[in-house]
Amino acid sequence: MFFFIGGVQPRTVTLDDTPRLCAACGLAQARLKRVDHYLSLFFVPLFPVKRGEPVLLCDRCGAVSSPDQSSDAPFRAAQRHVCPRCAISVEPSFKYCPHCGSRI
Repeated sequence: MFFFIGGVQPRTVTLDDTPRLCAACGLAQARLKRVDHYLSLFFVPLFPVKRGEPVLLCDRCGAVSSPDQSSDAPFRAAQRHVCPRCAISVEPSFKYCPHCGSRI
């Protein structure tokens, strides 16, 4: 009897390690990445099956945005009320973050 253990698994590839400004939190923590799908045999990736689109993925807040974002996105993010510790959007009247409890 023969069992074939294989399938398609995703793999994140960093295209450019230069930090860029995140559109959501406004910090320079976004990296240019792409998710490729590989055919695997016994959980070992053999060769690429599908190549993904490049996106900006923020290491801090986890936001995904387009790599050709407008240059005023950090300024729009700064106008929103965001917790400086956990980068969660909060109401303008809040003095403390309801998520992490830090002072805004």
